[in-house]
Amino acid sequence: MNLDFTEEQEMLRTSARDFLSTECPKTTVRELEESETGHSPELWQKMADLGWMGLVIPEEYDGMGMEFFDLIILLEEMGRNILPGPFFATVVLGALPILSAGTEEQKKEFLPKIACGEAVMTMALTEPSATYEASGVQLKAEAQGDNFVLNGTKLFVEMAHIADAMIVAARTKTGASPEEGITLFIVDGKSPGIKTEVMPTIGADRLCEVVFENVSVPKSRMLGELDKGWPIVARTLEQAAMAKSAEMLGGCEASLDMTTEYSKERVQYGRPIASFQVLQHYMANMLIYLETARNLIYEAAWMVSEGMPCTQLVASAKGWANEAYKFVTERGVQIHGAIGTTRDHDMGLYYRRALAADFAFGNTDYQREVVAKELGL
Repeated sequence: MNLDFTEEQEMLRTSARDFLSTECPKTTVRELEESETGHSPELWQKMADLGWMGLVIPEEYDGMGMEFFDLIILLEEMGRNILPGPFFATVVLGALPILSAGTEEQKKEFLPKIACGEAVMTMALTEPSATYEASGVQLKAEAQGDNFVLNGTKLFVEMAHIADAMIVAARTKTGASPEEGITLFIVDGKSPGIKTEVMPTIGADRLCEVVFENVSVPKSRMLGELDKGWPIVARTLEQAAMAKSAEMLGGCEASLDMTTEYSKERVQYGRPIASFQVLQHYMANMLIYLETARNLIYEAAWMVSEGMPCTQLVASAKGWANEAYKFVTERGVQIHGAIGTTRDHDMGLYYRRALAADFAFGNTDYQREVVAKELGL
C-alpha cells in the first residue's frame, strides 16, 4: 500500500485548491447558505468544465476515468474550502451506484449527463427512524403492470429539492431478514406525487423531506435486481462515509491553519496567545486528531478504491473523523474567543459543518456498533 500522491493527484489537489479559493470564497458560501436553493448553476458549470463531476466516470461515458481515491483528494479540498451545492449528492450518491449496479442503458442515459453537469442527482434512503440499517427502509413499492408504485416518506435527502433524479430505496417484499426485499429505483425528481420540503439544519446543507404518494416508476428504472438492492446500498454507504470523512479532514486542516495563524497574531498580556502553554497543547492535540484521522481515512479510502473488504476500517475512520472534526473546531472556536462564535467569522462555518457531518452516514455511536459487530461482539 503506497499512499503517496502521484504527480497527477498533486496537480488535482493544487488546481482544486486554487479554483475553490478563487471561485467559492467564504462570501459566496454565506450567500449560498442564505439563498433559496443553496446552489449556484454558474459555479456548477465551471466545475463540470473542469471535469470534476465526471472524475470517476469512465471515458466511455464522457468522464475522466479516474479512481475513487482521486475523488477523495478532490472532496478533501472541497471540505477545506467549504463547497455548498449538490456535488456530493450527485457524484457519490448518484453516479457511483449507477456505475456499479446500473444496466448499460442506465449508464448511457445518466452518466454522461452527470459528467457534463446537466443532471443533479441524490439518494433517498433514510426515513423517520433515521437509521442507516436495512430495517429503516419501509417505503413501499408495489408492482402494477410495467411499473412500480411508491408510497412513503424519506427524510434527510440531500439536495432533493433541485434533483433531476433520485435513487430511492424501497421495500418490495418482507423477507426473512431486513436486508431482503429492498429494491432501488431511479425516480424522476419531478414525477407527479412527489412533494419535497427543505428541512432547516445547523449545516445549511439542504436536507429534505420527500413524500412519495402513488409515484409511478417504470420497471426499466430498477437499479440492480428485484429484492436484492441492499448490497448496493451497503457499498454506497461505505463510499459515502469515506467521502464525507474526506470533506471533514479538509475542514480540520482549514480550522487548524486558521487557528494557529490567529494565535500568532492575537496579542494578550503583552505577547501572542500562541506563547501560552495551554493553547500550545490545545493546538498540538488538534494536530494529533487531524493526523490520526488522515491516516485512517487514506487507508480506508484506498481499500474502498481497490474494492477490498474494509467495513471495520471504514467505521473506525468515520467514527474518528466525527470526533476529530468536532474537537478541532470546538478548540478553534475557543481559541478565537468571542469572535469565533459569530456567524460572520469563518471559524463558525466549520464548527456548524462539523456538527452536521457527525450524523451523515453514521455518527460515532453507530460506527462503534459496526466495529463491535465486526469484532464478533
